[in-house]
Amino acid sequence: QVQPVESGGGLVQAGGSLRLSCAASGRTFSGNAMGWFRQAPGKEREFVAAISDSGGSTYYADSVKGRFTISRDNIKNTLYLQMNNLKPEDTAVYYCAAVIPPNVPYGIWGQGTQVTVSS
Repeated sequence: QVQPVESGGGLVQAGGSLRLSCAASGRTFSGNAMGWFRQAPGKEREFVAAISDSGGSTYYADSVKGRFTISRDNIKNTLYLQMNNLKPEDTAVYYCAAVIPPNVPYGIWGQGTQVTVSS
């Protein structure tokens, strides 16, 4: 399997925005629900958001509802996460993966992309 490639992370002040992207292989992406997960230092990886294969259904962790928006481009095999009103507690490495809805990841992980939110 080919690892997904996450990008778009960076350093941002609290209240700012970032847009993450995840480029996946067709085998991983096509026909599969996809999701975003994150892992903060010293903590376990946690679910952030997921989207059905068609894009018609979305799922969010309570901590990001109303601030984050997940979307996908099935032509480009790319997953996105628009993150608004970022908080210091959103600081983590963000990963994408195929999921069994709403939040069970499977397959291989990419390297992730670091998001750091300063207060």
